[in-house]
Amino acid sequence: MTIGEKIKYLREKQGISQIDFATKIGVSKQTLYKYENNVITNIPSNNIEKSAKLLNCSPAYLMGWETDKSQEYKHGENTAGLLKKYDLLSESNKTVVLNIIDNLLSAQSK
Repeated sequence: MTIGEKIKYLREKQGISQIDFATKIGVSKQTLYKYENNVITNIPSNNIEKSAKLLNCSPAYLMGWETDKSQEYKHGENTAGLLKKYDLLSESNKTVVLNIIDNLLSAQSK
């Protein structure tokens, strides 16, 4: 996976729009598009650092110098939305959701 592909994958995984991400790292939406689609492959180090911080990974992971298997796990399309909704729940409702999931997984494995 290229640097641009990693940025795009992790950005989408976290549910961050191109416009928001571009603004936060200080580039235009067009420049971010070029990063993500490998039109620009020589991304300035300061933008790699800002991107890594926003994406909760190391600059070395984006550069391909280290492999963090947890970064490579691919979630389904709805996972980011589900996680956002889950985070909005009260602690007691989070417990209810986890119990429901446990019950469904238990029933599914039978």
